[in-house]
Amino acid sequence: MRIAMWSGPRNLSTAMMYAFGNRADFAAWDEPFYAAYLKQTGLDHPMADQIIAAHEDDPAKVAARCIGCIPDEKPHFYMKHMPHHMIDGIPMDWTAECENVHLIRHPARVIASYAAKREQVTAADLGFKQQVDLFDKIGGAVIDSSDIREDPEEMLHLLCDYIGLDFDPAMLAWDAGPRDADGIWAQHWYGAVHKSTGFAGAEGPLPELTGRDAELLEETLPYFERLSKEKI
Repeated sequence: MRIAMWSGPRNLSTAMMYAFGNRADFAAWDEPFYAAYLKQTGLDHPMADQIIAAHEDDPAKVAARCIGCIPDEKPHFYMKHMPHHMIDGIPMDWTAECENVHLIRHPARVIASYAAKREQVTAADLGFKQQVDLFDKIGGAVIDSSDIREDPEEMLHLLCDYIGLDFDPAMLAWDAGPRDADGIWAQHWYGAVHKSTGFAGAEGPLPELTGRDAELLEETLPYFERLSKEKI
């Protein structure tokens, strides 16, 4: 099985990669199209030059690996992807060979978390519209990160059943620290998850946003609400 897990940033996506990567039967790959996306757009992301230098930036080669031999001769392959990385010119046909899963999180939480790591934030950086567009093209399961944090075992059981995979309790806990699958950007973004040994508990009230952050919320909320209606 090849799982393509689609989500925007600051959305439990790295913890989900660690959960699946902690299974003995899964290899994992962290945002494989990120370097290609940065090279083609020239966007000023944290560590952009290092990311392009350290990772494959030819999207055709990345796409070929998505459906090629699974690393480490494992039975299954988990790929963490971001919808907004899939710009024009990046192949999409490989997604037909995958179980596509769309991970969502309320934009108020995403915006508050993302803004703490990067000063200039746009709706395009958050990927909500791109995720809806992608879902409309390729379909797949939708799962809410808040539901996972409320009850990780129940929701991962539900997800595994939905895609036809046996649940493995190893998905619920892992050792603290980085993973071999981490992209080089982990040193900027993954501080909290590197301290984790499992999924964080249920989230509290939604953060109150002001100014530009409140405008971003108004712009992105309809896309979240659209996908939320599809969640398992």
